[in-house]
Amino acid sequence: MDSHYEVEFTVRGDDFLAAGEASNQIKETLIMLGVPSPISRRASIITYEAEMNLVIHSGGGSLRAVITPEKLTIQATDRGPGIPDLHLAMREGFSTAPDRVREMGFGAGMGLPNIKRNSDSLEIESEVGKGTTLTATIFFHEGPVDRR
Repeated sequence: MDSHYEVEFTVRGDDFLAAGEASNQIKETLIMLGVPSPISRRASIITYEAEMNLVIHSGGGSLRAVITPEKLTIQATDRGPGIPDLHLAMREGFSTAPDRVREMGFGAGMGLPNIKRNSDSLEIESEVGKGTTLTATIFFHEGPVDRR
C-alpha cells in the first residue's frame, strides 16, 4: 500500500438523514488501514463534529482525511457564512445553531471544543461571507500505521 491514503466526501447542508455517513466511512477506512483504536476513536469524534458543522452551519462542503504513516489530517471545507468570532466559537456551550436544529438534539456548542480536544493540532481559517477551512491533525505517537 502507498504511504499516503486519501478519502474525500461531499456533505450536504441541512441533510440530517445523511449526517454522519462521511465520518462513519472515514472511521471504517481507518480501521481497514490498521490505525490504532485510540486514534480511530479520536478521529471519529473530529470527523463527526466537523461533518455536523457542515450540515448545520454552512450549507455543506467537503470532508477529507489524509492518512500517512506519521499522521492523520482531517480537513473540512465550506463556502458558508464564515465564523465572525473564532475565539467565541471555541467556547464550550456557545452555538449559533437555529432553534429547529437544537430541537433535534444538535447544536449544543461542543463541536469545535471537541475537535480541539481530540486533535494534536488544529487550524481554522474563516472569512465572514466566504467560508471556513478546518484542519485537524493527529500524529501517530505510537509509531507509523501498520501497512501489512
